[in-house]
Amino acid sequence: MAATADFRNGMVLDIDGQLWTITYFQHVKPGKGGAFVRTKLKNVLSGAVVDKTYRAGEKVTDVRLERRPVTYSYTDGQLYHFMDKETYEMIPISGDLLGEDQLKYLKENMECEGLVHDKGVISVELPQFVELTVSNTDPGFKGDTTQGGTKPATLETGATVQVPLFIEEGDVLKVDRRENKYLTRVS
Repeated sequence: MAATADFRNGMVLDIDGQLWTITYFQHVKPGKGGAFVRTKLKNVLSGAVVDKTYRAGEKVTDVRLERRPVTYSYTDGQLYHFMDKETYEMIPISGDLLGEDQLKYLKENMECEGLVHDKGVISVELPQFVELTVSNTDPGFKGDTTQGGTKPATLETGATVQVPLFIEEGDVLKVDRRENKYLTRVS
């Protein structure tokens, strides 16, 4: 059991038998009345987001999720199959559970983290920073900075990010997948 004073981003709570991750919280002390905590929770399995308010000092059931390395192997069109690097077992995960924001950066043999609850992998998280090859982009011309010095580039997985004008097809880029943002050219 944990109290609202123990809340932190990334903490997982068990609410009515479902696992929810705290993505945002704020302690509020109004002039009148008791203090409370405003939270934004994301369902670990479905990805649904809800707002929930707790009274200050209220007890909640926290859950410890273990992280285990997994490797993306392949997709059969509906399910994405990951190999558990400890047990060598194949773990099928639905595309809805992974989310569109992660799927656009997923490529074969990518090292990811599996979230383990009750000895089974229930979800997978991609690394925050991924290295991908540019498959398509317009050529940049010297002095062409009328649009802020960036252009769209399509990566090998189909994701599109804004990149500087000097980036060319075939370059390998480091991208922050959570922000959908170019960081640096690797090669």
